[in-house]
Amino acid sequence: MLPEPLSGLSDLALNLRWCWDADTRELFESVDPVLWAETAHDPVRLLAEVDPARLTELSADRKFIRHLELARADLTEYLSADRWYQEYAASTADAPRAIGYFSPEFGITEVLPQYSGGLGILAGDHLKAASDLGVPIIGVGLLYRHGYFTQSLNLSGWQQERYPMIDPNSLPLRLLRDRSGSASDTADDGRPVIIEVPLDGRTLHAQVWVAEVGRVPLLLLDADVEQNSGTDREVTDRLYGGGADHRLAQEILLGIGGVRAIRAYCAITGAAAPEVFHTNEGHAGFLGLERIREYLSAGELDFDAALEETRAATVFTTHTPVPAGIDRFDRDLIARYFEHLDPVPVDRVLALGAEDYEGGDPGKFNMAVMGFRLAQRANGVSRLHGEVSREMFHGLWRLFDTAEVPITSITNGVHHQTWIHPALLALLESPRGDGDTVLDGYDWSALERTDRQTIWAMKRQMRIDLIEMARTRLAASSANRGIPADWTAEVLDPDVITFGFARRVPSYKRLTLMLRDPERLRRLLTDPDRPIQIVIAGKSHPDDESGKALIQQMVQFADAADVRHRIVFLPDYDISMARPLYPGCDVWMNNPLRPYEACGTSGMKAALNGAANLSIRDGWWDEWYDPAYGWAIPSAEGVDDPAQRDDLEAHALYDIIENEIIERFYDTDNLGIPQRWVQTMIDTVAGLGPKVLASRMVRDYTQQLYTPAAAASRAVGSTPQTAADLAAWKRRVRDLWPGVGVDHVESLAGETIEVGTTIGVSALVRLGELQPDEIEVQLIVGTVGPDDELVDVRCIPFPAGADAADGLRRYQGQVDTERAGSIGYTVRVVPRHARLASDAELGLAAFPQGG
Repeated sequence: MLPEPLSGLSDLALNLRWCWDADTRELFESVDPVLWAETAHDPVRLLAEVDPARLTELSADRKFIRHLELARADLTEYLSADRWYQEYAASTADAPRAIGYFSPEFGITEVLPQYSGGLGILAGDHLKAASDLGVPIIGVGLLYRHGYFTQSLNLSGWQQERYPMIDPNSLPLRLLRDRSGSASDTADDGRPVIIEVPLDGRTLHAQVWVAEVGRVPLLLLDADVEQNSGTDREVTDRLYGGGADHRLAQEILLGIGGVRAIRAYCAITGAAAPEVFHTNEGHAGFLGLERIREYLSAGELDFDAALEETRAATVFTTHTPVPAGIDRFDRDLIARYFEHLDPVPVDRVLALGAEDYEGGDPGKFNMAVMGFRLAQRANGVSRLHGEVSREMFHGLWRLFDTAEVPITSITNGVHHQTWIHPALLALLESPRGDGDTVLDGYDWSALERTDRQTIWAMKRQMRIDLIEMARTRLAASSANRGIPADWTAEVLDPDVITFGFARRVPSYKRLTLMLRDPERLRRLLTDPDRPIQIVIAGKSHPDDESGKALIQQMVQFADAADVRHRIVFLPDYDISMARPLYPGCDVWMNNPLRPYEACGTSGMKAALNGAANLSIRDGWWDEWYDPAYGWAIPSAEGVDDPAQRDDLEAHALYDIIENEIIERFYDTDNLGIPQRWVQTMIDTVAGLGPKVLASRMVRDYTQQLYTPAAAASRAVGSTPQTAADLAAWKRRVRDLWPGVGVDHVESLAGETIEVGTTIGVSALVRLGELQPDEIEVQLIVGTVGPDDELVDVRCIPFPAGADAADGLRRYQGQVDTERAGSIGYTVRVVPRHARLASDAELGLAAFPQGG
């Protein structure tokens, strides 16, 4: 128990805002600086282990008490004051009252190790930015008792995994308790809430831990409870562990149990129930089935109407352009597990995840496919990834052009207060409101008005911070491997250009591309006048033997006595390593096989700290690349031979480093300042800063997806009959669509068409039993490609038609020819309804016969 004057420390420790609020971290550090470091900056452990005599001393320290009072008051104001969203909602009637955000992992802080890589870090940054903006999100995930894994290396450099047990009682978490009937109203009284989920003919139980991420509650379901059998208690043992049954059980608990946890949380706390549900990757997709079950159990809707209610309020984000990254289960396994989700018909469940398109496997249930079918709005995580996703899932909307596939994109962002070095963050902080260069309290052009010696000295200190961390970790790793560690005290140099490469290690990210010509890399590392140095980190999935082999290859190269002072592999990449790593690098490397990098946010974090990017134009870098911010490695996508492609891209990588990057970095003035390099730092922070922020990303989600979803949900759910009518209309249109066709199309422009002229088109359309207001006739115009396909298409709705003979209807329209080239056109009929989010929603279209 803390002394009464220090009781506020417990409140501060249990709200994870401390992990991105510098003043609160400084307060905890002042409790006991040595212990703060020994506890790895964990305030809960700090308060549990600090000497009681020190607490007594602090209780009488007026300066400390004043600091504590200010920190508590600041947190109270942060939690209660109106922020961006409150202003937005006041002027936007359709703004949702709350959003449920489901993700299999969350990377908030290293103290809460519930993440494996980019997906989890992105989810954590999403919650932090939502909190800063006041967006009413409730996060939902699982509490893994062993987290992901702790990585070490053996003598040969092979990855080793350990799974230390996590005690949630020692983490900044509290159990969700039902205090109804309790004599006390404190958070520690009442019965722990237990969520029940049907699982393969039995009931899985889970308790709910709550992490307060600033203003955002994060609900983490934990199956390690006495109500479960031994096997079921292990459902939430490890992140991304186990076989198909284990993964399926986790995803059922996340989706179905997660919705039930939200219902319990809102009932207990009085928090607004989510109007919008965001499925962050397919792992959480079963949340849609639970919401359908809720509607069916209420007795007012059939399955199709419940599906419409669910789809209208659901947003699905796909995060991978790699098919192997998508969860697919055997269809029979899904049938077995979901025959008990009464009253949801199992055949309808199976249909939602069916790969019933060309190239699909009828024996598989695809979680991403289900995600798209359960969500009316979907997105990729960068502009290029959106394009790749539309191509990848084109089979679901095969009658439409790839560009019309209803998958948009919102480019990921990163939480600046988490990832920017404190010294740089202080330079950027601005008291002025948002303006041309000021956003979210920071002036991204501030370095333009900062003395360049100050900038360069700050960057050198960032390198020193990185080097100190690297030496400490490398010494510990060497001792663990049985290698003498005395040499580690001299590795890396704060005056040498520092490259960083840190990420997960699947094959497509090509960790070892830099080793394609090892002798050339060795020369770059050991140049006596202008050397480079590289800091590398990354984990391979425990089952990925090829990824482990790549790590071993890199470690064995870095072990060589002639280069080990210039290139290091640091095991156990996590948030605590990342925070000094990004600021300490001058150049951030990324060389995936294009286009397999969905976004790649590590380069964003480095850029916010003034690092130049050296990357294949993939993910976010394809979208925002500019020579002022770094270098683009040419991609040899047209080369079919993988080895030749790697050779070409590695050669380009070496050339850029040797001929451009080194030249710029070591070109210094008489004060030792590389003026051109510092300008790159200034341009990078000013130009990319406002773009790569998680706050920008969350605003985009709010305005482009959450608000339209809330509006659609309210419209469809205004009465039970509204959803029923929409479902009935869709059934009717599908049933009658074979009677719809385009019988005849003719041009009214003559034989010669010149740029700038107008083409008139007439079409005779057969509606069958549908009414004219149930369809839209469209003129599809584009440039004729080499295979007679239309590219760069435009869609121009025809005006209302007129009845013609034989049950046909004539439509006439026109299009202006805006550019030279072979112009082609066709006519298309699509369903039309005010509740459809896109022309392609039903996947139905009618074209001229043979068109």
